[in-house]
Amino acid sequence: MRRFTFPLLALTALPLAGCLAGDGRQTGDQEASVTEEGGPEVVVNDGETMEEGTSLNEIFARAADEFGVPAAVLKSVGWVETQWHMVRGHTEFEGQAPAFGIMGLRGERLLDAADLAELDPELVKTDPEANIRAAAALLASYGAEMDAVEGEPGTWARAVAEYSGIESLEGQTHYIHGEIYATMKKGMTTETVSLPSLDVTPAFVQADASSNPGPDYAPAIWRPSPNHSSRPSGSKGDPTMVIIHTCEGSYSGCWSWLKNSASGVSAHYVVNNDGSEITQLVKESRKAWHIGATYDCSRNAGKHCNLNGFGSNNFTIGIEHAGHASQSSWHPGLIDESAKLSCDIANDNGIPIDKFHFVGHGQLQPWNRVDPGPNWPWDNYISLIDSHCGGGGTDPGDPQDPGDPQDPGDPQAPGGNLEIVVDSNNGLNDSDAQCVVSGNWTASSNVSGFFNTGYWWRSTGASSDLAEFRAHLDSPKTMVVEAWWPAASDRSSSAPFVIFDGDGNHLDTVYVNQKINGGQWVTLGTYNFTAGWNVVGLSRWTTPGSVVVADAVRFREVN
Repeated sequence: MRRFTFPLLALTALPLAGCLAGDGRQTGDQEASVTEEGGPEVVVNDGETMEEGTSLNEIFARAADEFGVPAAVLKSVGWVETQWHMVRGHTEFEGQAPAFGIMGLRGERLLDAADLAELDPELVKTDPEANIRAAAALLASYGAEMDAVEGEPGTWARAVAEYSGIESLEGQTHYIHGEIYATMKKGMTTETVSLPSLDVTPAFVQADASSNPGPDYAPAIWRPSPNHSSRPSGSKGDPTMVIIHTCEGSYSGCWSWLKNSASGVSAHYVVNNDGSEITQLVKESRKAWHIGATYDCSRNAGKHCNLNGFGSNNFTIGIEHAGHASQSSWHPGLIDESAKLSCDIANDNGIPIDKFHFVGHGQLQPWNRVDPGPNWPWDNYISLIDSHCGGGGTDPGDPQDPGDPQDPGDPQAPGGNLEIVVDSNNGLNDSDAQCVVSGNWTASSNVSGFFNTGYWWRSTGASSDLAEFRAHLDSPKTMVVEAWWPAASDRSSSAPFVIFDGDGNHLDTVYVNQKINGGQWVTLGTYNFTAGWNVVGLSRWTTPGSVVVADAVRFREVN
């Protein structure tokens, strides 16, 4: 799960002590993290090869200077199109070319952009700087036709609307007001990109503020699509499964295409890239046109073989998600809000909450679809649906993501001895485990090799600010302590783990090299702990200029 701190608008609703992050992680007694520029910190993966020490800011700045496009415009477009992921295109809707790179360039626009920037189109698809430069060149060409002014981001709205490829004015209006300039106003900061908050009014037709709730899911906005038909009678028309899709593009581009009669496709719902808005397009009682495959139970563990040979649209409900199957992680807000929606669908239609009834598009149509992609967090998603429905669901095992290299392994210690694993995500911890960090730490899933869903990181410097991994013992025990982290070249070679017993006695400080030994348990030592809350804290107080990572700690009892 991708972790984040809340936008400024939400900070007033949070207690200042013992705050909970959006995925259930507990933070310490400081305010939620806010950037110096005033925007919220949202952590995403900025590309498969980009680590915490890497910055895209200079690339955006160079492209902005070279082509005369405001950096804020470039960054906002990149965020809305891909959340600054370096995506590799896949097809979701026939007639729409796949998108590539941080800027989501596709089809003829990608070729035009490459030509304007005098770049090889294949390089534009695969290289971050080439992709951003090409997008800047394309935006500059649109801006020149539409009287955009270099230093005035609001004047670029029409150029951005043209860049989007969205055909309907309704979709363009939401893309401009509800996504691009809303992002600019809010501001965004990741490990490698900073978009300072900028209050700009776009020179574009105003959005219609009126909306109607979804007929089946009231939190959704009702944007009816003409692309639907009746379900067959009997069991072959009863909603039996939910299919998870990715739009392979932006939220506004997705729902506006699905309600376009010329597209010939639809879905029941679309969730935006952070879960803050959901569109309903088709009533659940009607058949949406979201999958082009007849059902084959051999692709679903032999379940519901009586439906073999029937069109999957007949008995499924489709949820599209803004984003791309090739992105390496997903915003926790999108996952959680989609899970709430899925719970509502399950309750309304009597659909079991398990891996056989919530399935990926690519699982049922594997010859030409891959969505939602290998990094959709299936286990967590099914568990969240079950949690929102009050528990009692079936085993949320993951048949679509075999061989997870980050599987934390068997939680039982040899011989039945006590073992406590403290994850950086409190939502996955038992009652005897707790992770506590201040608001100065940043959550991420940027570098692979992490334990479970992600980790916290902070730059090194002359203060401790411990990220605490706490384990509660009912009686004194001798335990081996091990730590887990994702290794990378920007990590500290002397990250200090400070160890205390339940009485607050300092037992040891162990310095580890987090540049190496990532994705595995590394032993820190064996200690005599007392009853109560024992603590292993990761300090940032070491040589400046690097990063320390707080991911997971394991306490294992020894005889």
